[in-house]
Amino acid sequence: MTVLAAPGDTWGIPGPVFLRWYLLAAAVLVVGTLVHRFRALAGTPVDGGAAQLGPQQAAYLNGGDQLAVWTALGGLRHAGVVTVTPDRRLTTAGSLPAGVTPLDQAIFNAAARGVHSRELRHDEWVTRALEQLRDGLQQRGLALGPDQRNALRRGPMLIAALLALGVIRAFVGLSNGRPAGFLLLSLVPLFIAFLLLARVPRRTRAADRALHELRNRHTWLRPSAAPAYATYGPSAAAMGVALFGTATIWAMDPGFADQAEIQRQALGASGAGSAGSSSSCSSGSSCGGGSSCGGGGGCGGGGCGG
Repeated sequence: MTVLAAPGDTWGIPGPVFLRWYLLAAAVLVVGTLVHRFRALAGTPVDGGAAQLGPQQAAYLNGGDQLAVWTALGGLRHAGVVTVTPDRRLTTAGSLPAGVTPLDQAIFNAAARGVHSRELRHDEWVTRALEQLRDGLQQRGLALGPDQRNALRRGPMLIAALLALGVIRAFVGLSNGRPAGFLLLSLVPLFIAFLLLARVPRRTRAADRALHELRNRHTWLRPSAAPAYATYGPSAAAMGVALFGTATIWAMDPGFADQAEIQRQALGASGAGSAGSSSSCSSGSSCGGGSSCGGGGGCGGGGCGG
């Protein structure tokens, strides 16, 4: 049934007409964003399984740059080539073993200059090593690059624009004495969808599966299991940090963790980081088929959509 505009209709568009097209646009945007997100986050399965991921790669996927730095530092400490001075500066205590990564080398060189552990992430050479680590994971389809993350933000931005349009329409309609209850109700699930989709992860689902497999393989490295870290090599110790956080360094070497202020930094980073139903109009029971919205009843003349 055609709904004709009546005098006083907001923007000259009858409420039921606006609401119908608004809900259609919302459905298209949300579904399209979900489909795009599902495809973009699929990633590429790890060739050879999760065992092909090194500790620093797992750490970046699990917690980003900072956890990768702590993982490398934990491995170097376990190898006995990095220690800390009484004034809480890192220093070297030997030569690097064979088979180290660029990040190991960068942190070792930074320690040789006597930096504090909190300064490692912003060291020039460490930054370059982290970029190399990140690029490798992006090429393998495990981490998302800037372009991919920006593309994932476009859908939520369009949903936010549609939300803003709905809020403005409802405000204008209410200001003119037009009922807008159903339009306001439709904004609730749309706002929830925006909140859920606005968060852009740093890793793909393939990386999630790889990390899950690694955790299952290395449950014995959990600090709560009280593993004998002294009997393991630097790689196993580093994997413990990568998968279970800085509590592993504390359990492995509490004196070093305290002097290097690692646990304090981890707690500070954690504190800093702490930060629907369908409407009755869409069901057809109240505003469908003209029962209430079609002929001047409770929602008629623009009441459903402002």
